[in-house]
Amino acid sequence: MEFLLRLLNIRSEDRRKLVLMAPVFFLCGIAELMTYNGFMTLFNQRFGSEFLPYVYAAEAVILPLEAWFMSWLTGRLSKPALMRTLYGIMVGLVVLNAVVLAALLAADADVRWYYPFLFLTSSFVVRQQTILLWSLAVDLCPTQQAKRLMPMFVSAATLGGIVSGLLVQAVNKLLGADFVYILAPLFLLAGMINYRKAIVRYLVPLTLRDDKRAAEAPQVLRSSDYFKQSLRSPFLLCAIGLMTLMPALYFLMEYQFLTISHRYFATEEQFGAFFGLITTLLFTAAFLLQMISGRLMARLGASNVLVAIAGVFVLCFLGLALAFDTSLLLYAVSGGYMFVYLLLYYFAEPSYQLFFKIMPIESRDGFRYVAQGIAASAGIALGAGLQFLHTGFGLPLQPLAIVGTLAAVALIGLAWTERQLYVRELIRGVQHMRSAGMELAASFEGFFHHAKTLAAVRGLLRHPNDYAREVALDIIRRTQDERFLPQLLDLVDDRSARIRIAALRAMRLDLADLPAMVKVASYLEDPDYEVRAEGVRLLARAVHMKHQAFYFIRLKLLDPHPMVVAEAVKGLYALESEQSYEACYEVIQRLLGEGGEGAVYMIEAIAELDMYSFLPDVEPLLQAEQPSVKTAAIRCLGKLGHHAAIGGMLTLLPTSDPEVHASVTEAFGQMGEQAVEPLRQALFYAHPKVWNTAMTALARLLDEQGCQAHLVPECVQRLDQLHGERGMAAALAYRDWADLAELTELRLGEIRALVLGGVWAVMSRLSDEQVIAALRQAIEDADEETRENGLEILSEGTGDRRLSAALLATLQKLEQPIRVASEAEATERIQQGGQSTDHWLCALAFSAYQRMENKTMQDELQLFGMLDKVVFLKQVSFFSDLSIEELGLIAGIAEEETHADQAELLRKGEVSPAMYVIISGNVELSSRSTSGVEGTIGVLGPREVFGETSALDSSPSNVTAVALLGEVRMLALNGEEVSRLIRLHPEIGIGLLRASFARVRQLEQMIMRIGE
Repeated sequence: MEFLLRLLNIRSEDRRKLVLMAPVFFLCGIAELMTYNGFMTLFNQRFGSEFLPYVYAAEAVILPLEAWFMSWLTGRLSKPALMRTLYGIMVGLVVLNAVVLAALLAADADVRWYYPFLFLTSSFVVRQQTILLWSLAVDLCPTQQAKRLMPMFVSAATLGGIVSGLLVQAVNKLLGADFVYILAPLFLLAGMINYRKAIVRYLVPLTLRDDKRAAEAPQVLRSSDYFKQSLRSPFLLCAIGLMTLMPALYFLMEYQFLTISHRYFATEEQFGAFFGLITTLLFTAAFLLQMISGRLMARLGASNVLVAIAGVFVLCFLGLALAFDTSLLLYAVSGGYMFVYLLLYYFAEPSYQLFFKIMPIESRDGFRYVAQGIAASAGIALGAGLQFLHTGFGLPLQPLAIVGTLAAVALIGLAWTERQLYVRELIRGVQHMRSAGMELAASFEGFFHHAKTLAAVRGLLRHPNDYAREVALDIIRRTQDERFLPQLLDLVDDRSARIRIAALRAMRLDLADLPAMVKVASYLEDPDYEVRAEGVRLLARAVHMKHQAFYFIRLKLLDPHPMVVAEAVKGLYALESEQSYEACYEVIQRLLGEGGEGAVYMIEAIAELDMYSFLPDVEPLLQAEQPSVKTAAIRCLGKLGHHAAIGGMLTLLPTSDPEVHASVTEAFGQMGEQAVEPLRQALFYAHPKVWNTAMTALARLLDEQGCQAHLVPECVQRLDQLHGERGMAAALAYRDWADLAELTELRLGEIRALVLGGVWAVMSRLSDEQVIAALRQAIEDADEETRENGLEILSEGTGDRRLSAALLATLQKLEQPIRVASEAEATERIQQGGQSTDHWLCALAFSAYQRMENKTMQDELQLFGMLDKVVFLKQVSFFSDLSIEELGLIAGIAEEETHADQAELLRKGEVSPAMYVIISGNVELSSRSTSGVEGTIGVLGPREVFGETSALDSSPSNVTAVALLGEVRMLALNGEEVSRLIRLHPEIGIGLLRASFARVRQLEQMIMRIGE
């Protein structure tokens, strides 16, 4: 079983949905075909196939009303309720018809007028059932998962059709056509069990997010606007014509099949059994076609597929017309019916959808629904009209087949016209950048070898718009057409580096001669280092001229930019140039030793080339000062599976920034089973970041049984501790130490996020990742109703019931305040905080011990400890948005200074080496105007900042700052050190930027008040 799932590319996270939904598609596939066979047999045998045009005409009238009803229902029900309601309506209609048929059978009665009702209601069920199931499947599966699971669902439905065909044959022979229909609702009811489970487990959580997005999404166009624009567009009109005429021809072929086969099989039992045989053959062929349909669509393209389908339609109708008065008539009409059915529903319908991909994405669905609405009603009406030529005007079936042949010829012309319009729209879309360029490039592939397409692409290469030229180059890259090499080589002197890079990526050198190689080598001297690097990558693929490529690439080991050097190393290894390995080793050692950007590029090359011999050189870089080097080393060690570095990586986590934290988590996940035991051991008394990383990685590495056995108990235990840690903040507040209480609450929030992040990772492993993400978003939402809905879903036991219950209990406890009743209880809770695995909570508890022993000094005394600086900086508005870890980094570079009264702290026109935060005292800011008048701008007091602009951008100060009315104590933050911290930890820069914006807004308000 495991081998089969791997062969089908089914991942572990896909299995739950596959097990849940595949039976639904299988059972509903049986029910759909039994319903269809049943009502078609009963209608044609008991009411008459000659009346098919009339019921189809009635259906054409009903379809707009049906669409209105569906729209009305959609607007009044949530998505889960809509799905349940529609399934209930379908089951109700089929059960009603089954009960009526059973009653008529029991009474041995025949109410002839009932069969049109049976036809119309059953046709509604068959039509909506297909839409409903695929809509649910699309909603449940994200894009990449859908690519893996949709073929499985299609196969399940197809197998259901095959089984249905066999059942129809057997039941018709034993019990008759009535029982074929009567048995259908039993399969629908059986499928309802998993159908409702899928809605509860997956769709309900997802709608918590999607309903909110839908409410916020703007409506671009009204329905009438889509309708008017569709009628003005030749491309859309032609598409609507195709979508109308092709189903109409199917209805005509279906009518021919039912009428002719009725002549051969007079009784219901015979006709039903034959219909079942055709169904079995039809869906067996559909199952086999699934294996080639994707490749065929990718190779030919949507418009070419439709032209080919139209050609097959001509052959089917022509073959039928020629088969009259021969023994081959039944085979011709049966084969024609099966071919037309398969081509329409398995090839044409998907091809229609690709036409709309070139429309603007914000209005794409609107045009699609309008076109489908018009075509559905018009197609049935036209099909009924073609059938009426026989039933109403008495046209014989053979001339009717000739009419079908002529209509199919017209269909070829329509498909060919649409093909030309499609190419024109593609080109126009590129020129006007009306759609995603890469989507348009992919759409061109189907007809790239045609002369007009080649001319269009050559025209785009000369287009003045760089974006259009980039799209043209991407088209050439996708098709790897060597005929464009001369034009691509001419772009070596293009003004745009992006175009030069795109040209290199589009080139194919496996057939290039030496002059072309030399021309490409000229890119290696380009002033832009990214162009040079792309040139090296291209030459490394020229294996047919290995020695020449080696000569050019080796020179780039001396390139001034490390990115180009790294590409040269990779290129020489790709060309297997053993004589250059020693030079490569020297370059690698040199760049690793220099650190910085060069080390990052070289570490990435080591990882890509699987150079295990350099692991001893990479591992020490875990301690590099630059986070970029550290992150690159972590990723390299993870990719190469160097599990000996796990301990070193774990030591980085307590003080790591978000990027390093994420990189370590990813690296552990890449190391495989060898990382499991060290990570399990690391969970014991672990720092919150270590715990989060280990749990997230283990959730990825362990299977479901392992997660339930090892991770769920650990999560339950850690959630219980999380609630207990909250008491420390309440204890500090009880002691009236608001500054420590605020910092503790801030740190507890950070710990809470880390612990819950690890728990959610385990939840995702035990359930569906998309569903858990939506559930988490709902629970963390600011809207109370959304949050309550999320908690309600969690109470149902999503994933593992033990973990869901523990998480729900913890989330509910976190919303309840903790109260401390006595000094003794406060002391006990602070002592518990001092035993935490988090060093910040320990430091806060230690500070509280000092205050309890009256060893701390107040604001007017000198600040000695790191934590005291953090406490103080948190009270400064300029730093209030930073986390406690970021405040710790700022405190680490803060130096305390004391200045006497009237001491000059800043001088206008000079660059300030530092920014200052006032601890105590006052500072006067003054400036001299252009007229020479000096005036006071303002007076700053404790917890205010000055000198930041001059210190951070090394610009002359606009003001003079002087100590006022006594001694001033302040923290000095060296400008270069602050800038370095911002470079190394961008989150600090973002926090300072928010504070700067707040000060700008405050200044704007002051100016407005002055103006008033």
